[in-house]
Amino acid sequence: MSISLDEVRHVARLARLELDEKELMAFQGELNALLGHFQDIQHIDVSNAEPKPHAVSLRNVWADDVAAPGLSRTDALSNAAVSRAGLFIVPTIIEE
Repeated sequence: MSISLDEVRHVARLARLELDEKELMAFQGELNALLGHFQDIQHIDVSNAEPKPHAVSLRNVWADDVAAPGLSRTDALSNAAVSRAGLFIVPTIIEE
């Protein structure tokens, strides 16, 4: 299976890509190479392979849920643009 230059033009038009003839021919070559790889993959015998939900094994990367001290109020407010009386002051976003 290969893709024709007209099919590349059609796909480029659908994607609203303005490609010149040189770019169209380059993409045709790349797409045909890609389709060739897909054909190679289809010929691989996977009858003895066990189905897997993921290509790579997954493991939990979360940290243990252990309580730790948080920031002090002073540290938390140190990067606030505006603070007053130990509170963050933010612009009003709800209009009446």
